[in-house]
Order: sequence, then structure tokens, then C-alpha cells
Amino acid sequence: MSNTSKTVTLNMGPQHPSTHGVLRVILELDGETVVKAEPVLGYLHTGIEKTMESKLYYKVLPCTDRMDYLAPMSNNLGFCLAVEKLMEIDIPDKVQWVRVCLAELTRINSHLVWLGTHALDLGAMSMLLYTFRDRESIMDMYEAVGGQRMMTTYIRIGGLAMDIPKDFEKDIRNVIKVINNGLNDYETLLTNNEIFINRTKGVGVLTADEAINLSLSGPMLRGSGIKHDLRKANPYSSYEKFDFEVPVGENGDAYDRYLIRVEEIRQSIRIMEQTLDGMPEGPYRAHVPGIVMPPKEDVLYKMESMIFHFKLITEGFKAPVGSVYQGIESGKGEMGFFISGDGTNKPHRVRVRPPSFINLAALPKMCEGNMFSDVVCAIGSIDIVLGEVDR
Repeated sequence: MSNTSKTVTLNMGPQHPSTHGVLRVILELDGETVVKAEPVLGYLHTGIEKTMESKLYYKVLPCTDRMDYLAPMSNNLGFCLAVEKLMEIDIPDKVQWVRVCLAELTRINSHLVWLGTHALDLGAMSMLLYTFRDRESIMDMYEAVGGQRMMTTYIRIGGLAMDIPKDFEKDIRNVIKVINNGLNDYETLLTNNEIFINRTKGVGVLTADEAINLSLSGPMLRGSGIKHDLRKANPYSSYEKFDFEVPVGENGDAYDRYLIRVEEIRQSIRIMEQTLDGMPEGPYRAHVPGIVMPPKEDVLYKMESMIFHFKLITEGFKAPVGSVYQGIESGKGEMGFFISGDGTNKPHRVRVRPPSFINLAALPKMCEGNMFSDVVCAIGSIDIVLGEVDR
């Protein structure tokens, strides 16, 4: 008999519930060992980038909500910062602090969904109930500021859609209390859980060099010991005024990435508390007629504001010829927007640097040579959203 072994090719997906969306992975197996893993994308392709190029700058914003639908306000912020850089708009201090607060709230939202679904993939069913229970307080906060639970489009070019509600501070502090209590539950259930540790420690290992060479960012990069965070490395929206730590891992495995995301929730709470304690007074949008929307209350009673509003809605504004790039630290890593203006009222080119798409490139390195049973854990530890991957 020949000693040569035969491999088996297995399709995981594109409808497998553990692939966190419409992802297909072609696996070549030698017994229980993964010889090759090839992610196959495109099942959810929406053409969002080309759609953005066909719209007025203001009307691009709803597209950003729908890429990573777990981080809508982060996406809004990244695009608005890029347009504001292109248009050279100065943003009031109050707006910057509110944006930071909501961006950190969104980071918590993203991490909670990841924690619940990742634990569910590994058999810890209760975690999904706990995390979604606590996430409801965040959804209520989204609805309070923007009128909607998910696709709020609350952060706008030049400021915010409307002023923060009068109970903003009280409601945010209530969210912080809920999440702090929830963190105790999550860690009690998982951090020292022998089954969870066995399923995640030593799984999906990436060295620091591998993470850098794959252009990884966010918890994927920091899990491999690289202390890089755009909020520190290249501060935006006044992040340089806030005191917080950037957690890093030591082993580059799925367990380290879990510990980092839990600690990032704590650091987000720390930043949110600082924004509430030192929130400046001022307007909720920059006063730049012809570019920034006038307040809705002025549109109803002032002729000049109504005219500006009508012209902006129907014609938009013309951006100068030039190109900008703005990256932000979203929950999944560096979310970047490249915008090229050609002097018209629509962007000539919009290109998104999506963390989910780039981080997913690490999957073969995480799986090949390891057990088939660890593939689901490896995919989950990346934290992907296919709406952002396929765009």
C-alpha cells in the first residue's frame, strides 16, 4: 500500500452560520489537519464605493452606515473627517467631544456583538444573551440622539445632525453603569473558563512580523504585541486630549484577542467618562454657509437658512480639486477613507480601507497546519462584517 495520503476539499459556507455572514472558505484537509484555507468573497457585493461616487457628498453618508453596520457612527466619523479635511472646515470643540463619546460607544457596541457571537460559535450560548441584553442600552442611546437604533447617520459633515438631547449625560452614564456590570458577568463566564481557554489559547496564532506583513490593524495587530492605535499614533477629533491605555497581547492567539477587546471596552468607558466630565459648551455644527447644513429650527423660520438648506439638498457643494485620506481606529481596526475631489459636487473617487477585508487575509496563516475544529474559532477571532468586506 502507498503511504501517500489523500486530501479532502471541503466548502465551508457560503451559508454557514459560523462564518459571520456570506463567506465561503475552501478548506483542503489531511485528516483533521488543515492543509490549505482559501477565503472566497463577493457573495454580498453591493458596489458601495461606486455608489458613493454617484452621489452628492451629503448623500454618501447613509452608504457609510451600511458597510460595517455594527459601527455606523465610526464610519460616519471617518467619512466626515475626510470631507472636512478636503474642505478645510474647523469643527467646534463640543462637536469633537460628542463625536469621541459616540465613537467609543460604537466601539463597545461592536465588541459586544463580537463577544456574544464568538462565544456562541464555541458553545457558550449564554454569552449572546448577556451581551445583547446590555447592547440594548446602546441601541436606546442611538435612538435618543439620532432617532434610529442602527443606521443613525447622526454625525454629519461639519457637525451633528442635531444637538444632543438634554438627558445625554444622564443616559450615557446609565449605559456606562450597564456595561460595567455586564463586564463582570462576561469575565466570570469566560476569562478563567477552562473550556473557553482550551478552545482559544494557542489557536489562530500570528507573530508580530506576520501581523505587520499582512497589514493587520486593530485588536488583530495589538494581539500580536504591536502597540499601534490611530487614536494615539495619529490623533483625530481631539483624541490627544484624553487619557487611556492601549492594551496589547503576548501570544497573538484568539485568547489574547478576547482579553484585548474586553479591556478596550473598559478603556472606551474611561474615555466616555472624560468626555462627559469636560464637555465644552458651544454649537453642534460649524457655521459655514453653503457647505454645512443650517440648523433645522432656523430653516423653519429664517428665509436665508431655508435657501441655503434648499440649495445644499438639491445641488450640494463643490469640493476643490485634490485628494485626502483620513483613517480612524474603529472597533475592528483602521477604517480609512480616500476621497478625490475634481471641483464638482460629487466625489471623483472614493476608496475605503476596510479593516475586516484586510484582516481576513490572515485567515490562511491562522488555519493552515492546525486542526479543522479550530477554523471557526480563527474566523471568529478576526471579527469580520461581510458588508464591509465586500462593499
